[in-house]
Amino acid sequence: MKKPSFLGQPRPLLCAMVQEKTPQDAIAVIMNSLYDGAEAFGIQLEYLEREYRDEKTLREIFSHCGQRPIYITSYRGAENRGMSDGECVELLLCGLAAGATLLDVIGDLFCPEPHELTMDPAAVAKQEALIRTIHEKGGEALISSHLHAFYDEEEVMRIAFEQKKRGADVVKIVTRADTRAELMTDLRIADRLGRELGKEHLFLAGGSECRLLRQVGPAFGSCMYLTVERYQPQSSKEQPLLRAAKAIRDAMTI
Repeated sequence: MKKPSFLGQPRPLLCAMVQEKTPQDAIAVIMNSLYDGAEAFGIQLEYLEREYRDEKTLREIFSHCGQRPIYITSYRGAENRGMSDGECVELLLCGLAAGATLLDVIGDLFCPEPHELTMDPAAVAKQEALIRTIHEKGGEALISSHLHAFYDEEEVMRIAFEQKKRGADVVKIVTRADTRAELMTDLRIADRLGRELGKEHLFLAGGSECRLLRQVGPAFGSCMYLTVERYQPQSSKEQPLLRAAKAIRDAMTI
């Protein structure tokens, strides 16, 4: 049976992020998010304690998402700390086998860089091979670069087209906005990505002035809202509440 897709959706998806250590806690967040209108789930597997990282347990967690598409990450932090990039990839592929659709391939996978986009030829070749494997197994691939800094328009566009070149189904870039001027630049970039990239994408920012971009970015072409059902200590506080994002999207009739 074909998996639910993140691609070609008629409007930006309301994706509820899940950052929990146990299956019981993850399922509770999923169930609460469904009542607030979640249309997709982003389950961050790096937060799950290692004893729960088997296909059977992941399949049980994912089953509570119904027929909504599932996006998974396996970043280097949290419970993944100390794992090799290869081990992080194994967790992603386990999640794919358990029913996830969209796998997050960090842009510096196999060759860590401060801004998460390696240009090392061997690492790039391994990323492209991984993306081919994901596609062969019926999944979709997102390439992510968390820049941890403000980048100008041309540099963001360069990164976006580089991710596209590697075979990403979804391009994801997270920049910074710590001033109103940086926010306005990010909004211009969001508009340009929507007009020129020709690929599903997710353009976000962190920083003290980031919230507006996260609230209205999908109006410029981002394919989904990354949201939280409620704020908890481990939550990404930049992400809007699910019910607030739903109200914004529905009011704009995107």
